[in-house]
Amino acid sequence: MLSSRSLPGLNGIIIITPGADKKIAMILAGRLMDVIKLYNFGNKQHQVKLKLSVAVASFPEDKIQRGSDFIKIADYILNKVKELGGDRVYSYGDVTAKGKTPVPIADDTADVTVLKEKLEKLTKRANQSLAEAIFAFAKTIDIKDHYTGEHVEKTVHYATEIARAKGLSKDEVENIKQAAILHDLGKIGISENILLKDSKLTPEEYEEIKKHPQIGADILRPIHLFHALIPLVLHHHERWDGKGYPYGLRGEDIPLGARIIALADTYEALTSDRRYRKACANNIAVQKIQQVSGTQFDPEIVELFLKVIQEEQDNGY
Repeated sequence: MLSSRSLPGLNGIIIITPGADKKIAMILAGRLMDVIKLYNFGNKQHQVKLKLSVAVASFPEDKIQRGSDFIKIADYILNKVKELGGDRVYSYGDVTAKGKTPVPIADDTADVTVLKEKLEKLTKRANQSLAEAIFAFAKTIDIKDHYTGEHVEKTVHYATEIARAKGLSKDEVENIKQAAILHDLGKIGISENILLKDSKLTPEEYEEIKKHPQIGADILRPIHLFHALIPLVLHHHERWDGKGYPYGLRGEDIPLGARIIALADTYEALTSDRRYRKACANNIAVQKIQQVSGTQFDPEIVELFLKVIQEEQDNGY
């Protein structure tokens, strides 16, 4: 079994290689490291190389008695590799050599529960770090589209405040906050020639822009931790009257969080300088939103938004 971890943070996978002894597993792990090191991620100005650590645990060489021993040994090896700086392949023998204390192997009381707990622990740790990686990935959009990078922070603020004003639960508010952070993630798949254009988009270019919610949803779909966010990212450009995209959903068929993000997104777009126009004054932007209440936006969400704006004005924001 091979187990890999990227540093800093955990972004781990487990690879099971039936029929391969430790020698073959070490060779496979080395090849995996070599391939990863060939790639740079980012662009010419901003490049990142992945730092990978790989642990190799093998039966019967490592005196493994149960399935849970694989997980325990792999986790132990990876922790040791991390202490040594990572970016290398280690086996059980490497970390128990020269008088080092070996990891305790599961005793007779170990059972399926132990294995399940270990797997859940590793899965949770991997999901958390994968989430961190996706959020960091979303920030790279700022490299392609500086407007989007600044705009997201303000959109998150208003989406969160509207969700709280709606009286949603803590978990629902957090989902909307995270979806607002990631709502433009799909722009990473849109040409810079379109994102950075100084003039009005052509119909063909606009059709390309309209693909970004689907691209964002596709990026998030394989990650179980983000499943609740996908409908919010996918539908944040739908309209209350059914004339939005990508699916033309209407009214309450549009997920509530997507309706909230749509309004917060538009308000910040109106009040921010764009390459082809100046920002609207806040009061003008509010008037524009009121004018499309019941057509572009959910009227209830508009009312909540107006309360948020009024409260911020009353508090001197």
